[in-house]
Amino acid sequence: MAATAAMATEVIVAPERARGRAAQRLIVRGLALLDLGIVALVCAVALMARDLLAPIWGSETASMSLWAAAIVFGLGWVVALRTCGAYEPHVLTVGSDEFKRVARATAANVAAVSIACYFAGFTLSRSFVAITVVVGLPCLLVGRLSMRRALHRAHRRNRLTSRVLLSGVAQHIDEIAEILERQAWLGYEICGALTPGGIGATTPRGIPVVGAVESPRAAIDLVGADVLFLADTSISSSQQLREMVWELEEHDVSLVVAPRVADISHERVRVRPVGGLPLIHLEKTRGLAATRRLKRIFDVVVTLGLIVAIAPLMLLIAARVRFHDGGPVLYRQDRVGRDGSVFGCLKFRTMVTNADDLRAELAEANGISLFYFKLADDPRITRPGRWLRRLSLDELPQLFNVLRGEMSLVGPRPLSVAEVAAYSGSMQRRHLIKPGLTGLWQVSGRSELSAEEAMRLDLFYVDNWSIVQDLIILWRTFGAVLGSRGAY
Repeated sequence: MAATAAMATEVIVAPERARGRAAQRLIVRGLALLDLGIVALVCAVALMARDLLAPIWGSETASMSLWAAAIVFGLGWVVALRTCGAYEPHVLTVGSDEFKRVARATAANVAAVSIACYFAGFTLSRSFVAITVVVGLPCLLVGRLSMRRALHRAHRRNRLTSRVLLSGVAQHIDEIAEILERQAWLGYEICGALTPGGIGATTPRGIPVVGAVESPRAAIDLVGADVLFLADTSISSSQQLREMVWELEEHDVSLVVAPRVADISHERVRVRPVGGLPLIHLEKTRGLAATRRLKRIFDVVVTLGLIVAIAPLMLLIAARVRFHDGGPVLYRQDRVGRDGSVFGCLKFRTMVTNADDLRAELAEANGISLFYFKLADDPRITRPGRWLRRLSLDELPQLFNVLRGEMSLVGPRPLSVAEVAAYSGSMQRRHLIKPGLTGLWQVSGRSELSAEEAMRLDLFYVDNWSIVQDLIILWRTFGAVLGSRGAY
């Protein structure tokens, strides 16, 4: 009977595991073909561009030997990408490591080919190399970014995913599961959990327990897992971890150790091996860095440019709001800023003039907390107010709040005095920096987010601020506004 059950399990699981491995191979091969096509096209374009520009700098057109060198250069480029780990599955969907490896491979290929040509006595066209690198590297990076976005879309549709088995105590398993489910674009499909002794039918979050931490191999065969996530609480000793690695080395299963570190950007994490022990160093939070002069200069320069560029649009909006019902153009509400200071936050008025008087009544009627109060079909919104909110144009007057130093272009969502009074002590960290015209909450779903998720994103921004992150958020804001996702 046991043998029959094992055979049945193998028959059921084999297609799942084969599907996961086949998807991973498909992704890597597709990316390699994309890179090869880009490199070939760029090399050909560089040779033709060199020939077109040859009369200008007085050089000869490309000979057959240069075409042969171009082929070697292109093939060497792809080999360098492979050697530098640009096709490792774990770098293909998240982080900047993939792009760094592409740049490193490009530099290594140029160096290797140049050295080889020097010793071979072959004069490689410098114009060809310059054109190839200047054009090719951005093309490779754009190709990688396009592939990444395509993978993210596929992962969100539960395609090309990896089956994940979570190992640890139930509470930590659920914490990891929440993160993986929230970041569906990572492509992890949770298929079960391992708990100490295999106790429990499911975790509190509803993940089925399929085995014990002490014997993961049987559970991996049972569910056909591609990845085993080990919560740090599931490993009692380094010897147990080594034995687990030895046990799984023939199973072609990726092993990931997930420590109790969450909502910390990778820029603040440093892993330093000491005597075979990998120590995780966490840099200090960066909230105070966001108050320095660099961010203020950036805010003023960009804001002045925006105000000049969109002044005609703001005048048209002001006229539309005024002529709709004769009420005031701007709506001013007290909001809490840096260090708990209160300021008048400006917006184009999108609601009826007595909207504040109706707020508590609507919250009670719809069973919604006053904290992050939002209604998809708020009856207080005026006709011009609906399209202003959908495109977030009602917030344009806050550019003047930024100029006055009360707000920043990017930061936590500005909350009202009543909302601030309702949240717990940990949220006071939001006031270490100025609130923002846009922020992580806006580019991550805006009003579709729960209050808890919006608070988490605000705290993440404060603790992990960087000027690069501000630029990324501003770029993503255009997409969020044009797509009108979560805006009402």
